Amino acid sequence: MRLGICSVCLPDLTPDEAVGFVHEAGYAGIEWRVARPRDEGGEPSFFGYNRCSIAPTRADVSRAVRLSEAAGLQVIGLDTYLDTGDVTGAAKTFELAASAGVAWIRVRAPWRDGRPYRELLAEARDFFALLAESARHHGVRALLEIHQRSIAPSASLAQRLVGEFDPRWIGVIYDAGNLAIEGYESHALALDVLGPHLAHVHLKNVAYARPAEGGPWTPDWSALDNGLVDVAGLLETLDETGYTGWISVEDFSTTRTPTATARFDADLLRDLTRSREHHRFLS
Repeated sequence: MRLGICSVCLPDLTPDEAVGFVHEAGYAGIEWRVARPRDEGGEPSFFGYNRCSIAPTRADVSRAVRLSEAAGLQVIGLDTYLDTGDVTGAAKTFELAASAGVAWIRVRAPWRDGRPYRELLAEARDFFALLAESARHHGVRALLEIHQRSIAPSASLAQRLVGEFDPRWIGVIYDAGNLAIEGYESHALALDVLGPHLAHVHLKNVAYARPAEGGPWTPDWSALDNGLVDVAGLLETLDETGYTGWISVEDFSTTRTPTATARFDADLLRDLTRSREHHRFLS
């Protein structure tokens, strides 16, 4: 297992501060959040004023790569917010990644907006055909993140979108936490369905709360060891499928500070890995 972390999880650190911390905490790689900071000067938050973001410019991406490498970290990929249909943004994003030698960029399937599913799927496939050609041209892979509320909330629906494209250039990010909200299939089945399109794994966890007055339970991000996602079971299944890629923590829980959460998650995943290796040795 190659363990990484998404910079979005460290909103109170600058990139300069983050690289040293991430290496010291025991991670081998980092995914950089590529977005212009919002609400600068306010309280740091995951999706508001996130200080651990890099601007979508060649200078900022190249600097983030240099900082990472100097700290002994590999840049795993760029967590961009590229939506289906953004042809101009796609061209710029591929150029940013290629210029800095980054292996992949993240893309998003269409959000369900009331239009028929088949219309959204056709639109997405047309866009992903352009992505596949650009990916091949730049030598940078485009990865679709499985995400609730999109037309690809499950492995099966993600595969329905990307299945016709060469997995060398179009892949899927298997996000276990998102799947706990919508789209869960058994991990063994889901990974089998994705096959060679499985490119990367995100780890976070989810718990549901019962409203005091009754009614539908509501989800919220929870600590990695305390939620619906059986992290140990997922790691075991990934091993059984022969997965040898990166696993990145993308933990949005708030029971600890972001840095304390990152340390806890790294320790937890190392302990689970050692325990699994010890079990294999004894068996």
